[in-house]
Amino acid sequence: MSLANIPHSLVDTEPRIISLIGELQNLPRDSPSLYIDLEGIRLSRHGSISLVTIFVQPHNFVYLVDVHKLQAAAFNTTTADGISLKTVLESPSIIKVFYDLRDDSDALHHHFGIQLCGVEDIQLMENAARPAFQRRYVNGLDRCITYDAPISLAEKQEWKSTKEIGLKLFHPAKGGSYDVFNERPLNADVEKYCVVDVQFLPLLRNLYWGRLNSMWKKKVAEETEKRVQESQAPSYQPHSENKKFGPWGK
Repeated sequence: MSLANIPHSLVDTEPRIISLIGELQNLPRDSPSLYIDLEGIRLSRHGSISLVTIFVQPHNFVYLVDVHKLQAAAFNTTTADGISLKTVLESPSIIKVFYDLRDDSDALHHHFGIQLCGVEDIQLMENAARPAFQRRYVNGLDRCITYDAPISLAEKQEWKSTKEIGLKLFHPAKGGSYDVFNERPLNADVEKYCVVDVQFLPLLRNLYWGRLNSMWKKKVAEETEKRVQESQAPSYQPHSENKKFGPWGK
């Protein structure tokens, strides 16, 4: 499927939030179904959250939750049985997969009081899957897509092109502004950027997780929990140079 044609929709009203939660409650629990990424202005405790992108992998559908518009209602709106998006994000039995969850966790916790639980971090899986002498630095998502994603060259090129178009819109170094995430209606190229950020996460997760033995899976799980705790601590520095180092590097 062309990246431009991935089905997705903007969740920007409370009824749509309730509908989304209903869908998330009925997913399989024996394997990860939700792949999540956040966008915002200086995404961290020092900035703001604009969008939460949720790829519901079993349904091959992406939801863009409009946090800029809904604010706390995005997370606190509840279904008739009292379930909210905050409930889902904090549930240990609903697995949520991120690629480097640190700033996402920081922003969710400090702006909306959300304590992530039941999460996986593909960046840590990738680092653990390398030979011991190559674990010093963590990789970004772009590098993983380029070198490891089990997709065609044409798909990689389309992914890179879509990302580059988005970067030019919001990255100051490329002439853009992060304010574009808060413009409504949402720019179509920004939508595509958000969608492709999560589209191939299931493939990468399965690839790297499959390379780990039980000992390393346990280490990754422990380090993921450590990342959540550290991101919520007063001492966390979103832009620290130390974030480039892997936890098991020599």
